[in-house]
Amino acid sequence: MTDYAELHCLSNFSFQRGASSAAELFERAKACGYRALAITDECSLAGIVRAYEASLETGLELIVGAEFKLDDGLRFVLLCENREGYTSLCGLITRGRRASAKGTYHLTRADLADGLPGTLALWLPETAPNADDGRWLAERFAGHLWLAVELHRGPDDAARLRQLDMLASELGIPAVAAGDVHMHVRGRRALQDTLTAIRHGLTVAQAGAVLFKNGERHLRTREALAEIYPASLLEETARVAARCSFNLDQLHYRYPAELVPAGHTAASWLRKLTEEGIERRWPDGVSAKNRKQIETELALIRELEYEHYFLTVEDIVRYARGIDILCQGRGSAANSVVCYALGVTSVSPDEAQLLTERFMSASRKDHKYNRPEPPDIDIDFEHERREEVIQYIYRKYGRERTALAATVISYRGRSAARDVGKALGLSTDQVAALSDVFAWRNGGDLNEHLRQAGLDPASPLLERVILLTEELRGFPRHLSQHVGGFVISDAPLSQLVPVENAAMPERTIIQWDKDDLDRMNLLKVDCLALGMLTCVRKCFDLMKQHEGVSHTLASIPIGDEPTYAMVQQADTIGVFQIESRAQMSMLPRLRPENYYDLVIQVAIVRPGPIQGDMVHPYLRRRRGEEEVTYPSDALKEVLERTLGVPLFQEQVMRIAMVAAGYTGPQADELRRAMAAWKRHGGMEKHRDQLFSGMKERGYSEAFAAQIFEQIKGFGSYGFPESHAAGFAKLAYASAWLKCHHPAAFACALLNAQPMGFYSASQIVQDARRHEVAVLPVDVRYSDWDCTLERDTRSKGGFALRLGLRQVRGCSETMARRIEQARAQAPFADIVDLCTRASLDRRHQDLLADAGALRGLAGHRHRAKWAVSGVEAQLPLFGRSSPTEAAVALPPPTSAENLLADYAHTGLSLGPHPVRLLRARLRAQRFLDSKQIGGLPHQAPVRMAGLVVQRQQPQTASGVTFITLEDEHGPINVVVWRQVAERQHRPYLEARLLGVEGRWETVDGVCHLIARRLLDLSPLLGELDVRSRDFH
Repeated sequence: MTDYAELHCLSNFSFQRGASSAAELFERAKACGYRALAITDECSLAGIVRAYEASLETGLELIVGAEFKLDDGLRFVLLCENREGYTSLCGLITRGRRASAKGTYHLTRADLADGLPGTLALWLPETAPNADDGRWLAERFAGHLWLAVELHRGPDDAARLRQLDMLASELGIPAVAAGDVHMHVRGRRALQDTLTAIRHGLTVAQAGAVLFKNGERHLRTREALAEIYPASLLEETARVAARCSFNLDQLHYRYPAELVPAGHTAASWLRKLTEEGIERRWPDGVSAKNRKQIETELALIRELEYEHYFLTVEDIVRYARGIDILCQGRGSAANSVVCYALGVTSVSPDEAQLLTERFMSASRKDHKYNRPEPPDIDIDFEHERREEVIQYIYRKYGRERTALAATVISYRGRSAARDVGKALGLSTDQVAALSDVFAWRNGGDLNEHLRQAGLDPASPLLERVILLTEELRGFPRHLSQHVGGFVISDAPLSQLVPVENAAMPERTIIQWDKDDLDRMNLLKVDCLALGMLTCVRKCFDLMKQHEGVSHTLASIPIGDEPTYAMVQQADTIGVFQIESRAQMSMLPRLRPENYYDLVIQVAIVRPGPIQGDMVHPYLRRRRGEEEVTYPSDALKEVLERTLGVPLFQEQVMRIAMVAAGYTGPQADELRRAMAAWKRHGGMEKHRDQLFSGMKERGYSEAFAAQIFEQIKGFGSYGFPESHAAGFAKLAYASAWLKCHHPAAFACALLNAQPMGFYSASQIVQDARRHEVAVLPVDVRYSDWDCTLERDTRSKGGFALRLGLRQVRGCSETMARRIEQARAQAPFADIVDLCTRASLDRRHQDLLADAGALRGLAGHRHRAKWAVSGVEAQLPLFGRSSPTEAAVALPPPTSAENLLADYAHTGLSLGPHPVRLLRARLRAQRFLDSKQIGGLPHQAPVRMAGLVVQRQQPQTASGVTFITLEDEHGPINVVVWRQVAERQHRPYLEARLLGVEGRWETVDGVCHLIARRLLDLSPLLGELDVRSRDFH
């Protein structure tokens, strides 16, 4: 059988063209006996690392290439012959992508005027080939050009073959067989047609002219190819493949070097900065233990040549702090004492048990590629000021040498259902209903979900939509920018990976994502945005402005008893990391009393400890209900701080080292295996090694089995202690601010939105429950941001004034105009306001509807009347309003004010909506939250409230937590999967939800376990109540 290499093949990273993944393509090509497979996605190398992985998995050679279409229609494929060709290809893709908007490219013949060194070209002639196109390419790719003959069992294959053979002879270039492959098997034809329709914005029924005529664009067997192509064309594919010697292993990355001043090496400069940091961190002298660890780390950094990386991170943090931006490092870097000395992380080695192997190791390798695995340093910055840091990085290193990593946005159930439904001709309403089913589907009977959504699961069309949706789910859809992962290089990045424009202005991204960078050993620095840092900064500023008190994260008093008392009561709305429903339900049980308790609290409500069955044993031991025991004295040192129960990744690694004889690098390999085993398996080797190692050291088989099961639990997401320690610092700081400065904290939370779990309405309701006076939006006093006003009736002596940012649709520019005009003189009336602040008609109506003009007009109706009489501004005379007789307008009712408040600000300072309905609800035997709070455990309950939040955590096995709110506060409702499935519509659609169920109150944790759900939304009329949903 003739050797064959496929030289023109698209993966699903040719978005909405390719209908198969690289793994599927390589498995099929291997099964067909191909010699090699070229992945040639259109003007893209976004999927090439995945193709490289698939090549290694199958042992089939990968040829790196790309397909192009110039602005005049000329089409060709370029293949990398060598390393020079790869660099040239990256440069060409970068030029094309940077010259066009995100998601597109633009190349002309001028971009190939001198050819492309190190590449081989395949000309893809049109149906009516233009010989001049071939001559133009032959001049630029002399000795490196082939004419691609692509036959797909069309009615004119024989004529097409003769035509192209004659053309190749005329031009003096060889011809070669190619497949224009878009899918691995013919069975993907329906999906490929659907993708084509989606790409063109058509239905499949409308897309006939752009669909392929048959399913031949798949990886065909060599027997099938031999029936279609002459042997000479097939043999030529092997000759082309033999010339392509480039392999991604040949890529080498170098760190930027300019941070080292004259007279220093990178190692000596890092040493100097570390010693300076030691003096700051330990003014009374560093302990022998920490000094030894620092020396060990510095030696390791030098051995691995990571100095420039550490210097780069330190420089970014130094810049941020120099312009007063709050930041802190986290992630595995928090295991580094050097990072702590440099000021990159805030976790002291005296506060947590650090494990350097969790961060870096000389033997820490990605064993598939036999490369050292780089360390991972994440830095959180204030989310409103992170852009300043990003632009600093661009300025310092230039756009040629730095870019953000990509994030591959893949089809999820909802987006796949939406696109497939449209392509197959479902109505707009049907598409919306179907996408909602997939958005909240948590297992169970799909057909029942469809019926509840008003869809017919027996419909052949819907069955086809469901089938294609499932096929499409997980496919890449487009590239987006990573949340903050920067790649910085000593040489232009486009020599390593193509660079393209991001959707945001002043941003560029590379075509590889985080996993690709890890696999290819390109270091990135994660500059992440954290809303809580913005909130804390704003809170500090408010305290300094109004109380004359200056604070930093480091100056907040530690061990504050009132703060921990508040936390133990789960009074943590708005508090970092411990504000979710799951965390709040754990707080009264765990009852944190100190910083390390908070570290455990942050980590324990995670899939790893929960699925490893570690939570309940820890709680029982903490409460004295179970004896604290240790398998051995050696393991007591590892587990003593967590009462003999492993809760952190580092503890699992230490157990493997102490009890099973693992080395540090082997323990880190175990960590990576834990993270991957649910997807890829690979834990069997560690099971055998753990069991035999523990047996040798005298541990029982039962203990080894227990540890192994816990390790598998961590595979679902075990939290590193170092990570939890960093988060716990911010959790405590935000809890202390909420406890002692509630008005400033609520004000800062509102000004830092959007962030966290809670809406502005919930934050305001919580502040009022804490006796903070909240004042309405009022153009006479409100700025854009919420502010504080002196008020002795309010807790802490300050009231919270809502800002104009709370008015939906109000622009910051217009709000600033109001501030500036008011600073010159108070507003006399609405005409004066409109004149001096130059309010346009839209904002006049908006502010009147939102109640922001009540102070100038008396009430909403008068305000609406007043703005309707404001004349348009004339060049010489300003605005005016004709003198007219006073009109007696009745004030709005409470219900009318409530509707307007929620419609225009999303909250109300008037009576709670449920309070206005209480008489009707009471008549239907619905209790309020205050009455429920006094009921005994297991009492039957009937309660109703506004749906303000739905959460479906990953760890909850399909359980949804719904937060209802009435006039007295929130009630937590637990909806089991079977209840949600039976009553899908009220579960998803209700704004006012009635719940019949059982009241549970254990260890201070109260829940209403739902049995029946009732949609009472019609009682609300047009009230605009919005739930914040997380799933």
